[in-house]
Amino acid sequence: MTTQSPTDPLHGVTLKMILTELVGELGWEELGRRIDIRCFTHTPSISSSLKFLRRTPWARDKVEEMYLRLKM
Repeated sequence: MTTQSPTDPLHGVTLKMILTELVGELGWEELGRRIDIRCFTHTPSISSSLKFLRRTPWARDKVEEMYLRLKM
């Protein structure tokens, strides 16, 4: 995991907040197209995606990168 500090743009933002916002803006279908992860393309849900992302650092990094790109 990355160390967060006040200068970190993700400081204070939870993974659940990130995922909920991405799904709200893009929808599961588009999110699955942009990041080809099975938890986004086959029967997606916030809870199952959070479980996967918390266990899989490379996938979490991709989601965080997409969130930052959309916010900037």
